[in-house]
Amino acid sequence: MPQPWQGQLWLATDYCLIAGKAGETGVHAHYPHQLLIACSGEVEALTDGVPARGSVLSIASGQSHAMIATGQPTLTLYAEPLAFDLPELLQLCTQTEPDPDCLIAALSLMPRRPLQPRLTKALQRIRQLDADALPAAEIASAAALSLSQLERLFSGELGLSVRRLVLWQRLRFALQLALSGYSLTDAAATAGFFDSAHLSRSIRQHFGIRADRNLRHLDLRILG
Repeated sequence: MPQPWQGQLWLATDYCLIAGKAGETGVHAHYPHQLLIACSGEVEALTDGVPARGSVLSIASGQSHAMIATGQPTLTLYAEPLAFDLPELLQLCTQTEPDPDCLIAALSLMPRRPLQPRLTKALQRIRQLDADALPAAEIASAAALSLSQLERLFSGELGLSVRRLVLWQRLRFALQLALSGYSLTDAAATAGFFDSAHLSRSIRQHFGIRADRNLRHLDLRILG
């Protein structure tokens, strides 16, 4: 049986940090950038099917990869591309002591990518997603845009669709609920998934893991 993820998970508005033991995964790809930081020795992963090893590994948004668990303490950072550029993140992680408190402090001081005001308003509305439905027209209204203008803005400025970003936010919300003690069934329903099977498939697609074998080993901490 694959080794599960274990440790503490810090959840911030635009990033997530896991400190513990990275588990094995299947091949997958996800929206956030990912950085693997060995607390000692090296971490190992497959990126686009090619083995990679190092004290710090970076995986770009949308890049196909799989984790090869070694059991050593690791920091795993997931950072939203809308807020962070990968080269700057890699430099920060290389220069910062491999300690969660040190990395969180450094991330709090790191400037975020500047975005045009209408896009910022749309993102703020998406990040406020809760148990209610969030149609694209409502996001467009919050940004004072038409629906077609909103789609063009996301495609041209961000290179992704509104639907994809909303799906990521729903997945993030569902994981927060599940880690807070909700059953997968209740987390799925509250976050807008069809059912627990739909949520489990989404977690496997985005993270390459089985939710029922991994989430119970992670201790959630919310960062303001």
